[in-house]
This record gives sequence, C-alpha cells and structure tokens, in this order.
Amino acid sequence: MTWLAFFISFVVWFNHAPLMLAIQKSLNLSPADIKTILILNVAITIPSRIAIGILVDKFGPKRTYSTLLALGSLPCFMFAFAHSFEELALARFLLGFIGAGFVIGIRMVGEWFPAKQVGIAEGIYGGWGNFGSAAAAMALPAIALAFGGDEGWRYAIAASGGLSLLFAVLYYFSVTDTPKGSTYFKPKKAGAMEVTSWGDLYFYIVMTMPLYGALTLLTWKLSPAGVHLLTEIQALGLYIGIWLLYGYNVYKILHVNVEALRQPIAEIHRYKFKQVAILNLAYLITFGSELAVVSMLPIYFYDTFHAEYQITTVQAGLLGGCFAVMNLIARPGGGWFSDKYGRKLSLTLVVLGLTIGFAIMSQITSAWPLWLAVLVVIVCSLFVQAGCGAVFAMAPLIKRRMTGQIAGMVGAYGNVGGVVFLTVLSFVTPSTFFLNHCWRRCIRFSCRALYR
Repeated sequence: MTWLAFFISFVVWFNHAPLMLAIQKSLNLSPADIKTILILNVAITIPSRIAIGILVDKFGPKRTYSTLLALGSLPCFMFAFAHSFEELALARFLLGFIGAGFVIGIRMVGEWFPAKQVGIAEGIYGGWGNFGSAAAAMALPAIALAFGGDEGWRYAIAASGGLSLLFAVLYYFSVTDTPKGSTYFKPKKAGAMEVTSWGDLYFYIVMTMPLYGALTLLTWKLSPAGVHLLTEIQALGLYIGIWLLYGYNVYKILHVNVEALRQPIAEIHRYKFKQVAILNLAYLITFGSELAVVSMLPIYFYDTFHAEYQITTVQAGLLGGCFAVMNLIARPGGGWFSDKYGRKLSLTLVVLGLTIGFAIMSQITSAWPLWLAVLVVIVCSLFVQAGCGAVFAMAPLIKRRMTGQIAGMVGAYGNVGGVVFLTVLSFVTPSTFFLNHCWRRCIRFSCRALYR
C-alpha cells in the first residue's frame, strides 16, 4: 500500500514531463517558460520534505500520507485546467509538495522491517514508487491521445489527480503505522532534529543553509535577472522571507537542542550528525540528477533524434521514461547490495559508476544509433537509482525515532540537487550539462567524505 501511495504521488508530480510538448503547443509557451515550469516543479519540495519529516514523526505515516495525497490532487486539477503560463506556474509550484510523500514511506517501511532487511525493503518501496514517473511517461500520452485534440493533455493530468484523491481514502482505511504490538516512538521535541554534541549542533546549522540557498537560487531564476516571472520587489521580498525562515529554523534547532546538550547524554542515545551530512550530499548527487534528467530527457531525445529517426513526441516521452523505469530493479538492487556487502562500499561504487555514466551520456549525438543511446541511458540510470537505494538503506538505521526528519533532510537535499542541476541546464547544452564541473566537484567531495 505504501509503495502504491508513493507511485501515485510520483505519477502526479511528473505528469507534466511527457506532455510538455503538447502543453507548449496548446498554450504557446516559450522555451524559457518550459524551463521555468521544470524548476518550479521541484522548488517547494525542499521545505516541504523537512516539514513532512516533522509531521510524520509526530502524527504517523497513515494520517500524513492520506492527507498529502488528498491535498495534492487539488493543484493537479488546477494545472489541468490552467489557461495561462501564470496559472500553470502556480499550480506546478504547489504540486511540488506532493513530492515530499517519499519521506513518509521511509518511516513506515522502517517500522515494519528489521535492520538486516531494511535496505532491500526501502529499495523496493523507493524503486517501485519512483517508477511512477516512468509510468506517467508511458501512460499519460496514451490517455491524452485517447481523448484526442489539442486539449487531450488536460484530461490525462486530471485523471492522475482523481487517482490520487481516491487512493488517499483507500490508504487511510487500509494501513497501520506499526505492526501489532509495536510502539511508535516519537521525538522528544518537534521542530528540528535532536543532536548529541555541540559540534554536531553547529554542523547541523551549517548543513541547513544549502536548503535555503537553493530557494534563493530559484528566486533569482524567477526574478528579472532570469525569466521575469517575478518583479524586483517581489524577488526582494522572497529573498528576505527565505532567510528570515532560515533564522527561524536556526532558532528551532537551538530551542530543541541547547537545553538537552547541557545535560550528559547517555551513550546509547548518541549518534554522529556526519552520517546524516554524508547521506545529504550523496542524495543531492543521485536523486538530484534523477530529477533533472527525468524532467529534460523526453525533450532531449526529441531534439536529438527527431530529424534522423523521425521520432514523435509520444515516442520521445516513452524513450525518456527509460531512465526512470530502471527504478524497478535498481533501487532494490542498491538496497540489497548494501544489506549484503556493506553500506559504505555500496554507496562509493554507485557514485563512481554514475560519474562514468554521465560522462558517456555527454557524448551522445544524432549520429549515434538510437538503440545505443537508449542503452547508455539505461546503464547510467542503474547506477543513479542504485545510489538512491544505497542512501536509504542507511537512513532508517541512524536514529529510529527521528527517521522521518532524517529522511526529510536527506530528501530535501535531493531536491536541492534538482534545482541546481535544472538551473545549470537552463544555461548550457545538454552535453555540457551531463559533464558539468558541479557534478565532478560534488562527487569528489562525497567520495572523500565516505572514507572519513
């Protein structure tokens, strides 16, 4: 039931990607408008994953997931019936909130499986849930064609919203937060993660800054310096609001931890925040790249191979879905490998593998055989998604009662990666994007961190 909830949330979250060309034609959108919508799609997911992590630890997965799916259907309907770029942009921004559903299932699955199996269990949950983006790429264009006409995309997107609303009710009446007889442990205080040393407290505050930095980058992209969606006054107000929110976040971190740190902390309750930080960076690379590539791949395939192979927009959507479809085996595979051969080794190998994969993808041109380009994309996706599985094979083992908050922060870093990489994509060609120096720096840093 939980992977189905995640699957549906991803269908809704990425229902625009395979239909983007049809939406562009229907509403006469510019290339800049499309890139703006792609960025907006991952924007609010950054703070919402933090918020959802707090809520799921406090209220439990059943209530939190059901509410999220129900509320997420509303901006989906709004997007389906939008008639201007501004309406599309607002709906897409709000739809990013449903992408936080992933965090809920991490806590739910962690409650139901022991440590020796949690890697593959989380991998199945994450992998089969992430398949929702591939399912959207394969099914929604067909639904749009079935309705026909230039407005067929509206019915396809509205159908995904109706599915989300229906499953919200079904999920609530079908699951329990823990196995019978188990206790659902909650944090002592809500609002921020608990840390167990003064050094970790300062580290936590520093690691929170990139979340707000990504929101600042997004605001800049939407300001007059970028695509002119916001005025200078609006952008300035958002800059101030973002960093005031960061100040409040720091206040909550101090409020939750300072008094507790003044008392001796028993060894059994201690953990190193460095573990969370490493997972943050690893997920920035793995899931951040997945978000960016899944969003741009259908258009990339169309632009690259349309002249040579006369592929249609529907075929381009299907080919773009090949990157996400490997979630079915790659995430569980990454989790299984972590359970069997060790968490650190697994994560290191997949990060190195995706580095090589993106380097090869940067060499794809229209002169390549189409089958070979698809094969390279699939192999690269195996490493990317196995990396996601390896990350969340670790997350539930750090501190059980804070699994939601840890998963929320790690998941938010994945969206930070998505915002950063999509912003880079708006300035460079796809080939340069696949080989961008930001990837190499992040990857080198993460590999060093894994061995500390």
